Amino acid sequence: MTDLNRPIRVALADDHELVLEGLRGLLERETDLEVVATATDGEGLLTIIDRDRPDVVVMDLAMPTRDGLSCLSEIRRRGLPVKVVILTAFGDGGALQSAWEMQADGFALKTDPPRQTVATIRNVAHGQIVFPRVVRQAVSGPAVQGHLLARLTQRERDVLRLLSEGLPNAQIAERLVVQESTVKYHLQNIFQKLGVTNRTEAAQVYYREGGSVER
Repeated sequence: MTDLNRPIRVALADDHELVLEGLRGLLERETDLEVVATATDGEGLLTIIDRDRPDVVVMDLAMPTRDGLSCLSEIRRRGLPVKVVILTAFGDGGALQSAWEMQADGFALKTDPPRQTVATIRNVAHGQIVFPRVVRQAVSGPAVQGHLLARLTQRERDVLRLLSEGLPNAQIAERLVVQESTVKYHLQNIFQKLGVTNRTEAAQVYYREGGSVER
């Protein structure tokens, strides 16, 4: 979660200068977003993450020196406190699958309207996972969707859906009109049934298995 009293600090990485300048111009028109640095290759991106400590990185998968997957892997390995949005032209389902498995926080399509990209950055900064339907279809076939979710009760699915929208336990309890301790109890059961250990992994299963998506 970012501090709501300051702009969201964003770093951009793409090997096409035109894309970078277009994104920078788009984001600089938003009062709650601040572009702190840009990079045209993977090593440069890791350098600016260390130096400028952005809240969100928006990066292409195809970059020189280190590609986007290598950067994402290094970010996760080092436990860097930055949200990662993958900017993609939607060409390689295998790469998108790998990015998802490495816990990318969101995906923005280069064909999206500008307002959608801005919304994705905001939502990811505020703790939501943004997994567009077309990306989901690329990384999971319909034959495997729903298998794990079928293990959950309807109330557990309700809890998981709200968790996947980025809501904390207290807000989930308020939405479902239950005690927060009840939410925690359901989460324990959800984690066990899905074979996961944390909220991010649970949300990934929800989206991968065909849960509804914010779009």
